[in-house]
Amino acid sequence: MFRQIINNNKRQLQKVIITTALLGAGLSVAQAEILVILPESGPMARAGFSIQQGFMHAYQASGEKMPVKLINSEQRKIGPLLRQHVNAKTRVVIGPLARADVEQLVALRPKVRTLALNEVIQQHPRVLQFSLSKKDDAQTLKQLFQKDQINHLYILREPGTEAEHELLLMSLVSQLDYPVEVVDSPPRWLKRQQGVLLLGSNGWINRQNRLPKKRLYSLANAVESQQQLPQGLQFCDAPALYQSQWADVQAGIQAAKAEHFSFQRLVAFGGDAWQIANYYLKQPQLNRIEFEGRTGLIRIQDNQIQRIPKCYVQQKQLVQIL
Repeated sequence: MFRQIINNNKRQLQKVIITTALLGAGLSVAQAEILVILPESGPMARAGFSIQQGFMHAYQASGEKMPVKLINSEQRKIGPLLRQHVNAKTRVVIGPLARADVEQLVALRPKVRTLALNEVIQQHPRVLQFSLSKKDDAQTLKQLFQKDQINHLYILREPGTEAEHELLLMSLVSQLDYPVEVVDSPPRWLKRQQGVLLLGSNGWINRQNRLPKKRLYSLANAVESQQQLPQGLQFCDAPALYQSQWADVQAGIQAAKAEHFSFQRLVAFGGDAWQIANYYLKQPQLNRIEFEGRTGLIRIQDNQIQRIPKCYVQQKQLVQIL
């Protein structure tokens, strides 16, 4: 098991350093062929920076020499931005991140293959939509429940977090064909095929008394660095946060100062965004892709991306892969 602990005293890579390194390697930003559109200011700047660090560190680790151009999407309409920066040399566009920007992008029917970093209802054959979606999380939980032969699920929510978990809960309930019961306190006894899903923070979960030792589940957002969960609790998350084979993610986490796991997931997400883009750079006509990614198993077919996180269980002193 591997869990990244951030050292605040380590040197951070800033955007200017990345750009200088690219130029030093002979990659002219003015001749960019890979366009990355992310917010660098405003309320989504921290998320954008985490994704950018993950993307750039995976790009550098891959040895790719095609130039990259980083564009700030904050307070700029996508149409004029694309007209300004997309040219005959642009091979692929990564972004934007905001859902409203992705909707505008799809409506523009871009001529260059684009990997949007959010999901919307509208579709276009040249726009792939990639996100850390609640739908994928719900599908993975469903598979975990099937493994444990659950046929009745109790759900206990931390007060005040109902809106935060609404999308996942709706997606999960729509996929299950057995009773789902929202309760105010954990049941004292569980029958053989009953389970409990806890929706809340790490601290709230650890304050719950008399939780069952088996068939106990939660979400990745309950995981915090250096904070344990109740023994036996199962959850599904981005494997790069627990397994050490993605050195680019660990470097990106340090560069982004991503102490909280929510931003570490975005670093891993940025790395997977680069890997998807790189597949299409090498083989533009690919219709099917599958690889073990930083955020889970990535499957792409017929312009649809599915992400399957890895599942883990909290043991006494460590987190173990299921």
